Amino acid sequence: MSAQRPPLPPFTTETAHEKVRAAEDGWNTRDPQRVALAYTPGSRWRNRAEFVTGREEIAAFLTRKWAHEHEYRLIKELWAHDGHRIAVRFAYEWRDDSGQWHRSYGNENWEFDDDGLMAHRHASINDLPIAADERLFHWPLGRRPDGHPGLTDLGL
Repeated sequence: MSAQRPPLPPFTTETAHEKVRAAEDGWNTRDPQRVALAYTPGSRWRNRAEFVTGREEIAAFLTRKWAHEHEYRLIKELWAHDGHRIAVRFAYEWRDDSGQWHRSYGNENWEFDDDGLMAHRHASINDLPIAADERLFHWPLGRRPDGHPGLTDLGL
């Protein structure tokens, strides 16, 4: 038996927005074990060209990701929702080991179980090298402040 992860499906527009923000907040912790708990024990992912199954693989994937993507800051935005599914678009900024900044853009399709845990995640992502002065995400590492603009407000 797994713990519930509110808000629960079927999603309304309000609860879908809440779920998206909760996911953004979780990922901005950059804590692989904590983030993995938002997914079902058998959750299946497609992230770019990598296929991941289960919390252990999710945590290992995120550990590798955040070891390479320094100063990671993410914004997610609701695109659509229906029943147990949510579609989001997102962007995140990060710096690689050489000091080069990147902005990664993408879309995710999510499907949740009745307990509000994500059972499926399909992510398509593109990376764009940017100059340090082109960065738009300047909050301290961690949760994006409530007053910080979202993707639409930033023109992304």
